[in-house]
Amino acid sequence: MSLLADFKKFAMRGNVLDLAVAVVIGAAFGKIVTSFVNDVLMPPIGLLLGGIDFTDFIITLKDATGEAAAVTVNYGVFIQHIVDFTIVAFSVFMVIKAFERMKKKEVEKPSVPPKPSAEEALLTEIRDLLKAK
Repeated sequence: MSLLADFKKFAMRGNVLDLAVAVVIGAAFGKIVTSFVNDVLMPPIGLLLGGIDFTDFIITLKDATGEAAAVTVNYGVFIQHIVDFTIVAFSVFMVIKAFERMKKKEVEKPSVPPKPSAEEALLTEIRDLLKAK
C-alpha cells in the first residue's frame, strides 16, 4: 500500500475522529474553566486575602532599562494555572465517575438466562433418567 492509502485508512478510523472531537471540546472547556477561575473564583479569593490579585505576584530579577523589558518570574500566574488544572482535572474526574455509574447500571440489569440448547436439554434429560435408575 502507498503512504497515502495507509494515511487514509488511519484517518478514517473512528478513534482519530473521536480524538479530534475531544481535542476541540477540551480546548473550549479549557477556556470556560480559565474564565471561571479568572473571573469568578479568584476575585473573591483575592478579596478574602486583602484585595490581592494573584497575577500581581511576581519576582523581579532585573528592572526594565530603556527599551529592554523587566525580567520577572510570574509565580502568581503559575498559581492560577495550578488552580485551572485542578478544576479541569476534578471536572473530568466527575464526568468519568458519572459515566462509569451509568455504565454500571446498564451492566447490572438482571438478564434472563438463555434457554438451554436442544443438545443441553437432551443431555439433562438423559442425566436425570440415569439418576432415576
